Amino acid sequence: MATNNTKYHLEIQTHRKNPYGLLRSSYREDGKVLHKNICRFSGLSLEQLYGMQAALQGRAVMKEDFNITLSREYGASYALHAIMKEIGLDRDIYSRPSEDWVRASTAMVIGRLVYAGSKLSLSHCGSFSALWEVCGIEGRVNVNTHCYETMDRLLERQDAIQKNLAKRHLREGMLVLYDITSSYFEGEYADSDIVEFGYNRDKKRGHEQAVISLLCSKDGCPVAVEVLRGNTKDETTVLGKIAEIKEKYGIEKVVFVGDRGMVTQFNYAQINHETIKVISALTHGTINKLREEKVIQAGLFDEKNIVEVISDGIRYCLCKNPDMAIKEAATRQALLKKTTEELDKIVAGTRKTKDSKEIRAGRVVNKFKMGKFIIFNKKDDNDKKDDNLSYTLNEKKIEQESSLDGCYVIYTDVTPEDMTACEVVASYKSLIKVEQAFTNIKTVRLEVHPMYHKTDNRIKCHVFICMLAYYVMWHIKQRLQPLFESDGKGAKRKHTFDQVMETLKCIRKDTVEFQRATTNVVTVPTDEQNRILQLLGVNI
Repeated sequence: MATNNTKYHLEIQTHRKNPYGLLRSSYREDGKVLHKNICRFSGLSLEQLYGMQAALQGRAVMKEDFNITLSREYGASYALHAIMKEIGLDRDIYSRPSEDWVRASTAMVIGRLVYAGSKLSLSHCGSFSALWEVCGIEGRVNVNTHCYETMDRLLERQDAIQKNLAKRHLREGMLVLYDITSSYFEGEYADSDIVEFGYNRDKKRGHEQAVISLLCSKDGCPVAVEVLRGNTKDETTVLGKIAEIKEKYGIEKVVFVGDRGMVTQFNYAQINHETIKVISALTHGTINKLREEKVIQAGLFDEKNIVEVISDGIRYCLCKNPDMAIKEAATRQALLKKTTEELDKIVAGTRKTKDSKEIRAGRVVNKFKMGKFIIFNKKDDNDKKDDNLSYTLNEKKIEQESSLDGCYVIYTDVTPEDMTACEVVASYKSLIKVEQAFTNIKTVRLEVHPMYHKTDNRIKCHVFICMLAYYVMWHIKQRLQPLFESDGKGAKRKHTFDQVMETLKCIRKDTVEFQRATTNVVTVPTDEQNRILQLLGVNI
């Protein structure tokens, strides 16, 4: 006869592909121990079955029952991958994003934002990051296959990808922002056709470089990047870039916004102004020339208002920045002081040297670029002595230059009906968005240098990957504007792009051993992380 001391237990069957549990009861009847099947649990994970078994046995789950064997970054990589898919960048790379090389390209773009560093270090990040797994690359990552060979495939797709971006972000008649920078190299590049000495914008003397041009929409969204020979001059790229906009991207009418002096008189004359309008700024030399021709006067520059002058169909918008005026005056005074101190030493010196005083004085004025303010007194041609060098300051030239401190001129052929003077100046100032892109690509987050690649095609693709990473970064910043705008200022400011990335990186994917089973657990997001993910439109 059955007794009341019925006991229940769970038998776990693991001999099949999918484990299952049998809930059984045990009881005594006529002195015998009998068993009865109550129900079957299927569709549960092994660790869930072990947990039920422990509960039925009345065992408390102890700390020792849990063992985290691996913890990897997950949140930032997952969020960026989700955004890349949502904005369609994975399909821009290739129409079949499930192919391994496309997944690897996606991983390298995300890797620039999350980790930067070399491709080799990125290929070894699996021990601390779920990046490659998130992007669909399972198993061991091979730097040659998943990075270098993928870069070759990606570079072949650059034109097609940039056409897709242009189609999405450029429209007929809209502003197009264009600027150029340079990136320096370490080591030898004897076989390179693009690495060359040139005007180094990073002030890295003795380093070869490559020139990088960037085309952006009016909002600062990057559309196209190009790597040029290191000695390329800014103005020589303008006509080719305008032709690229028309021929490659199919945009017939645009307002081309270029940096100071980029659109030279020659370039301006070659442009078809029926379809291409221009906004740029004059160099100091051109401003002085217009003053001499009486087109503009120094007295027209105003700190509060934009004064417009029209001559030969060109609108000149005269502006003055008082803060810049103070800075320019102080810089000129400091350089003049250094120049005169060095010149006084040369004039008063009696030491015999290989070079004459005139040659040494010339080096000084060239060093500080103050030659236009120095007047050297000519020697008598019959005088062979080297002790009568003297100079005076060109006070008239200094006064003339001082009158233009803080002054700048924006010019355009856009009609007043299409754009006011204030809009013209604001459009030129929007070039700061391209400068911000260069800052992020070169130093702040994406670290285009140092370059670890030695072949021209890999260098070009590396820069292209950095541009695509900034494209993703631009979209993220747009979505996070409410977060940044609600933040404090100064020392109270908390949220930056870097801080957001670090916050998301704290969402981990942990491998946990529990009750003889292994499972993966993702960190539950905090309130702050949830707010960021909500603004990004990402669910983890």
